[in-house]
Amino acid sequence: MLPLSDRVPWSAIVNGMTVSVPIESNAILLDVLRDQVGSLGTKRGCDLGTCGCCSVIVNGTPKLSCLTLAQEASGSDITTVEGLADGHHLHPIQEAFTEFGGSQCGFCTPGFLVVISALLEENPTPDDDEIKTAIEGNLCRCTGYQQIVDSVRAASEILISGRGGADSTTAKSDPHPGYGGD
Repeated sequence: MLPLSDRVPWSAIVNGMTVSVPIESNAILLDVLRDQVGSLGTKRGCDLGTCGCCSVIVNGTPKLSCLTLAQEASGSDITTVEGLADGHHLHPIQEAFTEFGGSQCGFCTPGFLVVISALLEENPTPDDDEIKTAIEGNLCRCTGYQQIVDSVRAASEILISGRGGADSTTAKSDPHPGYGGD
């Protein structure tokens, strides 16, 4: 039997909210986000860093939460798939995935959305090679990837059309029915 690890305080800003919880000293970020923070969109896939389902953004950089010790991310700004939307309005990549079939079964989708949002933040007009390079660590068994690339191009167009113009404050998606408007 293995001895229990020590519990240590952990805090971070997760999706814009400060979170403080006690964690096991050897906990991985994936488990802390899912089990203690409630960020269930962060998926457990391979636990080996090969599928990308668990991708999150830590201080602006995509990370595999299954390979990141939670203590390494303590004090960081962490964005999960739940943090991509702006209130009740979808992030452009979420909107485009819906419209262009970037998501099939949906299991890998959160990891793709997180990684692509980081790409679009850094480079709002990526070419196909840059898109493929950004998503090369994410596996999908359903789409064949072309719909994902098409979705990224569409999201790029949404972002570009909304920058600096009169429409820049206009929501690109309607709020979910039942939530009311902003």
